[in-house]
Amino acid sequence: MSESSPTVATKGAQKKSTHTAFTATLLLMASTVASGALGLVRTKYINHIFGAGAATDAYNNAFNLPDMLGYFLVGGVASISLITILNRSRENGEDENEALSAVLNAMVLVLGAAIVLAEIFAPLYTRVMFPKMSAESAAMCTRLTRIMLPQPLLLFIGGVLGARLLVRKIFVYQAVTPLIYNLGIIFGAAVLSRWFGIYGLGLGVVVGALAGPALMTAFGAARSGMRYRPIFKLNHPAFREWLRLSFPLMIGLSLTYADKWILSYYSSGVEGAISRLSVAKLLFNVPMSMLGGAAGAASLPFFSALFTQGKHEEFAAAVNRAISRVMAASLLIGAWLIALSFPVVDLFRGGSFTATDTAETAQYLRIFAVAIAVWAVQALYSRSFYAAGNTLTPAITGWVVTAISIPVYALLFSAKGVPGLAMASGVGMLLSVIALAVLLDRMKLVPLRGLEFGELARALLAAVLSGVAAWWVLGRMHMARGHSADLIAIAAGTAVWAAVCLGVLLGTGSKLPKQLLRRRAG
Repeated sequence: MSESSPTVATKGAQKKSTHTAFTATLLLMASTVASGALGLVRTKYINHIFGAGAATDAYNNAFNLPDMLGYFLVGGVASISLITILNRSRENGEDENEALSAVLNAMVLVLGAAIVLAEIFAPLYTRVMFPKMSAESAAMCTRLTRIMLPQPLLLFIGGVLGARLLVRKIFVYQAVTPLIYNLGIIFGAAVLSRWFGIYGLGLGVVVGALAGPALMTAFGAARSGMRYRPIFKLNHPAFREWLRLSFPLMIGLSLTYADKWILSYYSSGVEGAISRLSVAKLLFNVPMSMLGGAAGAASLPFFSALFTQGKHEEFAAAVNRAISRVMAASLLIGAWLIALSFPVVDLFRGGSFTATDTAETAQYLRIFAVAIAVWAVQALYSRSFYAAGNTLTPAITGWVVTAISIPVYALLFSAKGVPGLAMASGVGMLLSVIALAVLLDRMKLVPLRGLEFGELARALLAAVLSGVAAWWVLGRMHMARGHSADLIAIAAGTAVWAAVCLGVLLGTGSKLPKQLLRRRAG
């Protein structure tokens, strides 16, 4: 059945599955919360068994080479470039199956060859990237890296097929696949690690990537009417255009990705440091991804559609509206995360994850949380360029900002140790957001004056007051350590934080609560 003549049943299914920008954001936020919860369970289990030591350091560092292959060979997210191409194809009534197949087939060959080479040179990579690791940890990291190298190929397949679904405003598969991916890693931790030790986690990564991003998205694409074509043409017009749009992403270096690599490089000589940083980053990423990542992924198809249709004023207004709301919400969530950092991290204490690990991880989490607003809106600013068909400007900006940030990481690590790395992470992302926002303004794509500065000021005031109030209440509770006490502290702190937030927002005339209620009612 061709894509141009779907059945009535397929049309009905697509209609029921499509979303507005807001409902898509809610769906992906719910997915992020659920995925984050699974990630927390996964991390709790891994910490309990392995702690923050050499084995978990090797496991966390083993992600770096697969991540680099995925980033530099397919631009990190294959769907970003394809969405622009597929939106135009749909506007022109063209067939998408051939374009998707051409891109998919060509890059599977390229990425497959790169994975084979990476398998061969993995030991050399480990020695260069982690020069301060012990010989035993480096060997463990190399073996885990080789196990996990198929992951970027599976994620790429899911990204290409998922682009078709996103253009049709079908987000349910994108919401489900991260859950399956996390379940795969949990399966590796709970089951496979009994036989293979730490290597069971690496196997779980591959199982999750295969079952979720690859197979589940393929099922969704097939249901939407896609039909695979065995086309292997490097000169195919669709592949050439995809390559033109993706090449800046491939050669670009966003600090969003580079941050983890830089943290790993500098902390590799401090045993347990990368594991504690990874736990802090995971706890930070749950709300950050829910706000920035989900909003960015959900908004890209809508931003792209507005720009493709020539509605440039509506495009600019939509971007500024999304950025203002995400930044305002991020300021509030950041205050909660700072105030409750210790009881939140202490829930992970137990087994091989000690009280010392908890205290250090909570410190890193507080530092990360200070910059949560800039991390959240960076995704929206980047996708504004992508929606306008401009991938070169953010790529160049990424390289410049990363080059400027590396000395900042080095200096702060030298002066403050591992906490200095967490500080440098926020400084670098602030520079990135400022650069992107100024460039969008000067290129007359998204004017800075369109931001809702009044709402941002009200949110900042509410964040400061609610964070201080929650911190004060927790300081007066004087509860003994324990997971039950942690839960009570989190509940009490959250209640105070929420009450002060709502009171300040309503008292200062903020529109944010009413906007959220009106959206939900709609």
